[in-house]
Amino acid sequence: MQACLIRGAEVLTLEGPQGLQPQRLDILLREGRIAELARDLPPPPDAMVHEARGKLVIPGLVNAHLHSSEMFFRGRYERMALETWLSYAYPFFAAEPVGLRLLYLRSMLVAIESLRGGVTMISDDFFDPPKHDLERLATVFRAYGDIGIRANVSSGLMNLPYLDTLAFGREVVPPDIQAALEFPLPTARDYTAYCEDVFRHLHGDYDGRLRFMLAPSGPQRCTPDLMLACMDLARQHAVPYHTHVLETRVQAVTGAKVFGGSLVRYMDDLGLLHPGVLMAHAVWISDDDIARMGAAGVSVSYNAIANLKLGSGLCPVRKLLDGGVNIGLGTDGASSNDTMRIFDVMRVAALVQTLQDTAPERWLAAQDVLHAATLGGAKAALLDHETGSIRPGKKADLAFLDLASGTAFTPNSDAVRQLVYCENGSSVTDVMVDGVFVLQAGRLTRIDEAAILEEIRDVMGEFLARHREVEAANAGLVPLFEEIRRRCAQEPLPG
Repeated sequence: MQACLIRGAEVLTLEGPQGLQPQRLDILLREGRIAELARDLPPPPDAMVHEARGKLVIPGLVNAHLHSSEMFFRGRYERMALETWLSYAYPFFAAEPVGLRLLYLRSMLVAIESLRGGVTMISDDFFDPPKHDLERLATVFRAYGDIGIRANVSSGLMNLPYLDTLAFGREVVPPDIQAALEFPLPTARDYTAYCEDVFRHLHGDYDGRLRFMLAPSGPQRCTPDLMLACMDLARQHAVPYHTHVLETRVQAVTGAKVFGGSLVRYMDDLGLLHPGVLMAHAVWISDDDIARMGAAGVSVSYNAIANLKLGSGLCPVRKLLDGGVNIGLGTDGASSNDTMRIFDVMRVAALVQTLQDTAPERWLAAQDVLHAATLGGAKAALLDHETGSIRPGKKADLAFLDLASGTAFTPNSDAVRQLVYCENGSSVTDVMVDGVFVLQAGRLTRIDEAAILEEIRDVMGEFLARHREVEAANAGLVPLFEEIRRRCAQEPLPG
């Protein structure tokens, strides 16, 4: 790989006290890594020189939690809480997995939007019933490998009957529908065998950019033996244990009524809390939960926009940070957020936290949010030794923003605050992953973006017509799940 000298950029390293102020620096890259960082570096004879004057260079952003399986449902739903929305976005009846080509295109669309928004690393927990299949996972890997993004990938997993994962589920849902909702579910042994195949054949592919992670859907949705088997694999292979925890009030009540208390305590009692755990959401958590999470060193993906759209609530981020919990930022899926833009999430993530505390000094600062979008997300992905900041030895995962291309940095008062409060991703001109330009001068370098987008548009009419039939087949479930939500709203929460 040819060396590259990035010359004359304004660089936010996010390393040390000076890392929050732009510094005029040159960046020398060798073998995909940052070799040197200093002013006025002489270009080595073997180096390509990339002029970056007028550009702000930041660490590539990290999307700590998304579901690529929702990508074709963007803009389709609103005014639905999670438990009812699931009937349409993750339907129980009449749904079939998309074909391999659509699976590839769907994943590619996630990556296109991510890279164009300065995101170099994603954690994709896609849902792909009815079973976990190596060829289908390989298709997602191939899409991300082809475009050049960094990713942790898994297909979401549950192995308890769905109605047993909801308080009042068996009481509210009629027996005939209960019977129809019974599906074959994987055993711990079956899933472990699948994972071992993945680690042998896919994990670490594309020069190590693509990794498998373990993704049990939630502690209320999986048997203890399955979760423990996943934890053993996650520790053995040094990958995240990525799970959903206490996203909604229904889940908090379910913990109390079905599992004897908080789902965080339930995980702790099983030995499922450690620094490799990434919890998505963590909205309905108690002070005791936070103490356990902090003591174990877990990470949380703060998905502010998705939590607002589904009416789930606000994650208590300041309390989590005070408790020693690492925070990353996630978009969640494009059906509960509608975009893959982490810049959107940053702005909302900062602003809505003012509702959690009346003391302004307790509100999130822009630097807290930018840290979550970079180093925090990298740590949640167990990759903070490789990405998330700019320093010698780390991978060259970089985003370049044109300081003069629009109004976001005019006037240029404070780069960190303007990244969080002013920028929307439109200033991103170039993106590097592993020291390779995957977006250069506004053009994705490894794919024919126009052809891919045209192909997606061509097939969406037929796809969405079929999905309307699926929605109709599942519409009868909505009032039942609304009744479950109503009952849970009247129940006390676990202390």
